[in-house]
Amino acid sequence: MKLKFTITFLVLTICYTASMIGQIPFVYNEENRGADHPKPPLPAPQNLSFYPLLPDPFEFSDGSGRVEEYSDWSRRRNEIKAEIEEYEIGPKPSRPDIITADFEDGVLTVVITENGESLTLTSNVVIPDGEGPFPVIIGMNSGTGSIPAALFEGVIQIPFMHNQVVPSHSGRDNNAPYFRLYPELTHVGYYSAWSWGISRLIDGIEIVQAEINANPERIGVSGCSYAGKMALFAGAFDERIALTFVQESGGGGINSWRVAESLERNVEKIDNTNYSWFMQSMQTNFSGQPGLLPYDHHELMAMIAPRALFVMGNPGWEWLGDEAGYVSCKAVEKVYAFFEIDDRFGYSFRGTSNHCATSTQLDIEIKAFIDKFLHGDDSADTNIRVTGDFLEFVNPDSWINWPVKPDTP
Repeated sequence: MKLKFTITFLVLTICYTASMIGQIPFVYNEENRGADHPKPPLPAPQNLSFYPLLPDPFEFSDGSGRVEEYSDWSRRRNEIKAEIEEYEIGPKPSRPDIITADFEDGVLTVVITENGESLTLTSNVVIPDGEGPFPVIIGMNSGTGSIPAALFEGVIQIPFMHNQVVPSHSGRDNNAPYFRLYPELTHVGYYSAWSWGISRLIDGIEIVQAEINANPERIGVSGCSYAGKMALFAGAFDERIALTFVQESGGGGINSWRVAESLERNVEKIDNTNYSWFMQSMQTNFSGQPGLLPYDHHELMAMIAPRALFVMGNPGWEWLGDEAGYVSCKAVEKVYAFFEIDDRFGYSFRGTSNHCATSTQLDIEIKAFIDKFLHGDDSADTNIRVTGDFLEFVNPDSWINWPVKPDTP
């Protein structure tokens, strides 16, 4: 049987899945609950103030104060989102009115129509045996990203084939399917387009959830290297994603642009990253001076809170610049600690011989996050903090000068 639905603008309620710990939810059923918050001040690059340390993720952009409780976070999260879109990747369009999806012969097909043009996403779906409904993992360009598929037992595996949106090669392709829908956005970085595509794939999963026996409240994303950045932006920009795995993402991923700039080694920085992935204007405006950015990537990571995030590094690979990622992680720890949901964030900087590989111990750590946030096993220990020997290169305390809470030192 072929099941096909057409969506002509879904209005989702603000109901959410209850938190496993406390009252803060661990996932939402809306792509962005705070879309109606007003945008923060977005000065022209030449009017930005230079700040050499990591910006305070709790401080409102207009200087009106700091986040004091969880109810303030949606506003602050959307300020960070607006700044990243303005200065780094360009706007991520909102959900189009017309989306169709069907599931037939093991293939999920999602068709998005906008401005009289259509874009088609197709994914081969692996559904486990059993009653379900099952959680879902969306892997960047493969069913589980670079994480071994065996770890996702009892999880539906759905790849996001990113070339169906824009191709991953280094050159710009303004004739890509995404730009036929949005010809006015040919200036954007591909991470804007790819995060939009992942959100549209989630739309399709919601439409056919009964056919594939999926639980849309337990969706994870996973990717490594440039696809690790892709998973990070997806998790940050879509609040329906319950668990984000970011593996060896390097510069432009978990790494602070500011800290990377300070490293006197061959690491990915604003001046030498791939400028198909980001707006060319970021290089023009911020190369060599990331301190002008009103945010940094610890705040991109923090956008995922209160949802679950596990990041992995590989200190032996110089280009990754894991010292900059480690400093970001120490900053993000403060955000999760503020909301008293420390177990929803973890990091592991374990060296492996190959890029995008895992190890026995790393697999155990990954599985803990899968068990807790996809399978709902609250007994899984996700308080994971594995730090490489970074202190001889960087001291996080020298980059972070804001408190966890307003009334703490």
